[in-house]
Amino acid sequence: MAAAARFTKGNRLLQMLSAADLGLLEPHLVAVSLKLRDRYENPNKPIEHIVFPDVGIASVVAIQDGSEAEIGLIGCEGMTGAAIVLGNERSANATYVQVAGEGRQISVQRLREAMDLSRSLHGLFLKYVQVFMTQTAHTAIANGRAKLPERLARWLLMADDRVAGNRLALTHEFLALMLAVRRAGVTEAVNDLEAKGLIAAARGEIVLTNRKGLEKIAGRFYGAPETEYRQLMK
Repeated sequence: MAAAARFTKGNRLLQMLSAADLGLLEPHLVAVSLKLRDRYENPNKPIEHIVFPDVGIASVVAIQDGSEAEIGLIGCEGMTGAAIVLGNERSANATYVQVAGEGRQISVQRLREAMDLSRSLHGLFLKYVQVFMTQTAHTAIANGRAKLPERLARWLLMADDRVAGNRLALTHEFLALMLAVRRAGVTEAVNDLEAKGLIAAARGEIVLTNRKGLEKIAGRFYGAPETEYRQLMK
């Protein structure tokens, strides 16, 4: 994302709402801690709550025959529960916390009531869903066409867009799951980026030391969803 669209204090989607629209939600928003591996959606199960992260990252993960692959990230720029915004009650995917943080939670019923009362509120959330769909589409492109160092650089940039500072609490095992590759491949890609001076890797942590360099490695595989966000979310 552009500098202005990267991490800011609080949830940017809520900050974009008019005072009247925020007033429909605020009495029902509850502060919550986003703990590692907390689940907010299970495949084909009714969704009960929507979360607007202030800090932290939730992953939307496709599951097939016991295998998992991340298809999207949600942080301070957005919300969980795209299926609810689209008028459904469940998703085919799982959504759970991958970087701990905090946010605000609202029940599905209260969110639906607010969207029924305000076309502008529902419209903004639909725009966000469009942005998220763009992100998932470009994740598919990256998974199909990009080399692993490019995919890793893209993921690190997307995570960096959603957290404060330049430190990410990540293990190679987690990255392998999110990138749907073998752990040995992730280790090789991490070592490659570290050798180029773009990151510093320690046990359970990756520090971004050269964001511009990572953007150069990610190339055309990073940026389209971020541009879509800037254009739509005004």
